[in-house]
Amino acid sequence: MKPTLVSVVIPAYNAMDHIDEQLTALASQDYDGKFEVIVSDNGSTDGLAQFIENHPAIDALSLQLVNASEARGGGYARNVGVAASRGDFIAFCDADDRVHPSWLTAITRAAENSDAVGGVVETTSINSPEVATWRRFTTETQFGSSDFLPYGITCTFGIWRTAFDAIEGFDLRYVRSGEDIDLSWRLQLAGMTLAHAPDAVVAYRLRGTYRGTWNQTRAYGIATAQLYSRFRDHGQKRTAPRELAATVLALVIFNPLVPQRICPMPRGRWFVHAGNLAGKIQGSIKHRVLYI
Repeated sequence: MKPTLVSVVIPAYNAMDHIDEQLTALASQDYDGKFEVIVSDNGSTDGLAQFIENHPAIDALSLQLVNASEARGGGYARNVGVAASRGDFIAFCDADDRVHPSWLTAITRAAENSDAVGGVVETTSINSPEVATWRRFTTETQFGSSDFLPYGITCTFGIWRTAFDAIEGFDLRYVRSGEDIDLSWRLQLAGMTLAHAPDAVVAYRLRGTYRGTWNQTRAYGIATAQLYSRFRDHGQKRTAPRELAATVLALVIFNPLVPQRICPMPRGRWFVHAGNLAGKIQGSIKHRVLYI
């Protein structure tokens, strides 16, 4: 089954630096069906609203702006965007990334026999060569497929409107991260299916500074502890002790005091793993679970 209309929902907060690149990429899609683009403004103060309202592709993209400023968080902004949409299929991407030309074609094709679908990301075309080494992603398997249940990430994710409504959208208790994993898991635990679309590729923009990388991955760590507090009774497991020990050892051996010329780990990758571990510890305390 093909969608009658696809609604592409983009949450945005002070996204003026990058959103035009994403909108240009959406205008260049090879998708042969009808789609609209909804930018859900989560309280921007950088002139985003005026920019969207006067964007040259407003007609080509059936582009509209909706106000999602009453509460903070990507999940809230996406829920507001979906509520304002007209499509029977919803595709999510982010304001600071860049979808590949066949992204929408691939994600809708994979969804023809499933309730939702997750795509993949690449980091080499949109980041500097150095920053691209800080995080690694696979395109062959679904995110989380070796852990608990697979999940999709909302920078490249699609879901039928009926399925989204059935699980009541994104859980607003996840403010900075984790809402996409939670939605993916609730979808599957409700008996619905999540497909994998290796051709639905998005150029994923990494944080380009050590501080930004630390803050982002720490938020991820906090969210994983929050997820564990909710899904441990369904089978979600903690990190294996051996894997945790290896991570801690690597963080000690390859810490930033080690000269870069003799350290095999890119400095930014150290901040990825250190920030994530710090977030897991913080999240364990906040959500009263042991998840490290």
